[in-house]
Amino acid sequence: MATEANLTRKGRGRPKGSPNKVTAEAKAVIAAAAEALGGTKRLVAWAKEDPQNEKAFWAQVYPKLLPLTVAGDAENPLTIRAIERRIVKA
Repeated sequence: MATEANLTRKGRGRPKGSPNKVTAEAKAVIAAAAEALGGTKRLVAWAKEDPQNEKAFWAQVYPKLLPLTVAGDAENPLTIRAIERRIVKA
């Protein structure tokens, strides 16, 4: 019976892949706040104020711009090589 009810609701709701309105609005508000606080120039000045700020920028801010997945193409596939190093006491 529950399956029949689901069939009548087919097509309702947000389509797959469409952006969440709340997330889009939150990003717009954050971008506006960043501009009001000085934008790019202020962010650079903040990063240069203290080595810890620059570390925070590279470790926490910048990675958010990078893609979540990295993929190669068919002609040049990605290869991952692990290197193991051991320290042995003499």
